[in-house]
Amino acid sequence: MTPESPAPNAAGLDTASLDAAGLDAAAAQQRLRKLHSKATRLKLDLHDLAEDLPIGWEGLLDVARRTYDAYAEIALLEGLAEKETSR
Repeated sequence: MTPESPAPNAAGLDTASLDAAGLDAAAAQQRLRKLHSKATRLKLDLHDLAEDLPIGWEGLLDVARRTYDAYAEIALLEGLAEKETSR
């Protein structure tokens, strides 16, 4: 019997892969800052696309997916940070 690997989250990441990557607290905080900046940019891009609809509708799903993935990764990293601090 082999242990099942954890299911990836919406961003395609799983906690085991992040733990295995050995993200220390400082690296995780730096990654979170970059992700928050990226997510904010994507959120604004998504807003701009929505304002211009129906023009540019072709790019809507791509920007929405990237925005979703960025926020999913933020949630995962923040959850890991909470888990680490509660140990």
